[in-house]
Amino acid sequence: MAAHSLRGFRDLLPPDSTLFTAIEAAARGIFALYGYRELRVPTIESKELFVKSTGETTDIVEKEMYAFTDGGGREVAVRPEGTPGVVRAYIEQNLSQSGRNAKFYYIGNMFRAERPQAGRFREFEQVGAEYIGNASPFADAETIAMLLKFLEKAGLPGCSVDLNSLGCAECRKNYRQTLLAYLRGCSEKLCEPCRGRIERNPLRALDCKIDGPWLAETAPKLTLCPDCSAHFSRVQDLLKLSGVKFSVNPGLVRGLDYYTRTVFEVRSSALGSQDAVCGGGRYDDLVKSMGGPAAPAIGWALGVDRLAMLLKDKHALDDSPKAFVIAAAKEAGDKAFELLSALRDAGLAADFSNFELSLKSQMRSADKSGAAFALLIGEDELKAGTVTLKPLKEKGDQRTIPFSEAPSTLHTLLKG
Repeated sequence: MAAHSLRGFRDLLPPDSTLFTAIEAAARGIFALYGYRELRVPTIESKELFVKSTGETTDIVEKEMYAFTDGGGREVAVRPEGTPGVVRAYIEQNLSQSGRNAKFYYIGNMFRAERPQAGRFREFEQVGAEYIGNASPFADAETIAMLLKFLEKAGLPGCSVDLNSLGCAECRKNYRQTLLAYLRGCSEKLCEPCRGRIERNPLRALDCKIDGPWLAETAPKLTLCPDCSAHFSRVQDLLKLSGVKFSVNPGLVRGLDYYTRTVFEVRSSALGSQDAVCGGGRYDDLVKSMGGPAAPAIGWALGVDRLAMLLKDKHALDDSPKAFVIAAAKEAGDKAFELLSALRDAGLAADFSNFELSLKSQMRSADKSGAAFALLIGEDELKAGTVTLKPLKEKGDQRTIPFSEAPSTLHTLLKG
């Protein structure tokens, strides 16, 4: 039987892999500007970590998590998201005692057993940011502004932000009972998953893909306490000050149980009906609930696969070599190899096939490589200490240049 990948998993080939690398580089550049440091957490953690942090009634835990018992009898899970691992590391490694801002980012693969669809895979890459220890509205505004700067640098400007506040535990205490009474009264209209969990977590119905849209219009609205209302108002003022365009969306809930106060989603019309690019929010109670100190926090996560799908048609990323070196005579192999080193030392991407093949075969490889120029060394060039430079992508005459001037000449031509 021929080998093949599992459904929902894929090989990431060039030029897609080049686009992923460009997105990652854009993220690292922005994170550095905002004082974030990289945190790398394990791919596999205790299953209980994700159940306690994400919530027993979330889709991630109920339907999508890859969980199993390992050889030692431990209940473990392959990480479905990044925040629980970051918070676990923050607590376990005493990162609150470092004396520095607890601003961390991660770039890594996540795993969910969800139905594969456009831009969604069972193994996918996430870029995420977590700011732990700052309850100020300034942290909310900075986090959202940083996300938009990253998307702009990656090549996706003009995104819009949906904003809402879920309040604190006190806000939701009374609201939970009001919402529960409403959902009981219309339970026959709810989908089966919502009917099964409204008693355990009625707020989850508001985030349901089936019932959420009509419940957003008809269900009772959350009333914020004075502190949460002031916080949310201040966040909006600061976003305006930062030039961030946003809309308050009372129906925005987000799908994870740990969110408190500010939640947000960034949308792009380029995705059609599935227009959410990424999102995040505050999780002020999560660190303490996992056994750590009382530490308010805010963060976001973005699926790189989804962003790459949006950017693919916008950027024709070229990962082709700039030069392809050819030995036009068998005795020219050593000199051609020396030329490869000289070009690369000068910062020029260069490649070759096999110096022992025929000139015709090497030229065929040069054409397929996508290189801008072929640099040939044959018998005549060896004797004269020169290189023949031949354009491959654009019309132009080939020329002969001194061997030592090949890197500088190529730099000049590429700039032109």
